[in-house]
Amino acid sequence: MKPLLSIRNLITDFVSVDGRTRAVNDLSFDLEKGEILGIVGESGCGKSVTSFSIMGLLPRHFARISGGQIVFGGRDLLAMSESERRQMRGKDIAMIFQEPMTSLNPLMTIGDQIAEGVWIHEGLSRAQARRRALEMLDLVRVPDAGRRLDDYPHSFSGGMRQRVMIAIALACRPKLLIADEPTTALDVTIQSQILELMTDLRRETGAAIMLITHDLGVVAECCDRVMVMYAGRKVEEATVDELFDHPAHPYTRGLMQARPTTGHDRLSEIPGRVPDMRNPPRGCLFAARCPKAQPICHQSAPEANLLANGHLAACHFPEARVATAREERA
Repeated sequence: MKPLLSIRNLITDFVSVDGRTRAVNDLSFDLEKGEILGIVGESGCGKSVTSFSIMGLLPRHFARISGGQIVFGGRDLLAMSESERRQMRGKDIAMIFQEPMTSLNPLMTIGDQIAEGVWIHEGLSRAQARRRALEMLDLVRVPDAGRRLDDYPHSFSGGMRQRVMIAIALACRPKLLIADEPTTALDVTIQSQILELMTDLRRETGAAIMLITHDLGVVAECCDRVMVMYAGRKVEEATVDELFDHPAHPYTRGLMQARPTTGHDRLSEIPGRVPDMRNPPRGCLFAARCPKAQPICHQSAPEANLLANGHLAACHFPEARVATAREERA
């Protein structure tokens, strides 16, 4: 069975007076129907640019896709016209953006904002679209949904606005939902409710979810598989259990060690800075920050190594490979 979404060798560049910056570099991955894929990494690693590349929402005056394929449901999105992309966007592929307050229109009621996509893509009457909006607010568990349809965004809390964003994204029952940092700036109780809601919606609607986050705790709670990005590249990919049990790439281990834990006053950190992608160094892009870097790491970019259980790591010396060899000898 073919995956719902298949990305192959995607390259996305930003072009300015300072030169060309490769924001996404030779990225390939698949997303199956009904699967939740977590994409993690530091700010600036290319997570959101990947999502905007899929949605066709890159700023045209300085961003461009320079190579690769984005195949959704058997169709190459990059070969479509803008009109065809617009018809698919919001209907078959929908997105939850990072900031619900700035993404919602303050001059439109919540009900109208949910119904708008239904009018455009399904041609329902205003009464029918309003009924769909009410169904969606009920689905995302907004209390007293019938009354709140006519409220404006400013009267909702941050968690409720995020639920409205999810309702808008799901109104046309998309096959793929892209959630870009959907729990940013929410307290832990609301964050847990939003994540539970998304997993319930996956079960109820069958939608695949691409969850973009910098929080490995969020990934552990609701994802099936995880892809780690660094400087525009995929450096590791595995099932959630495999990644947390056997992190292979030094960058992934650094991210895990940087998570806050009880009983420790100081957070661990990854030393150094992300390389300047206008003039990237030779070899592995993480080598200058890696505690286990060898001369070859500064000379040659590593290929993705296939480890146990479909685990991929782009490292010359992946930790999981060593562990697997030890297990085989034992």
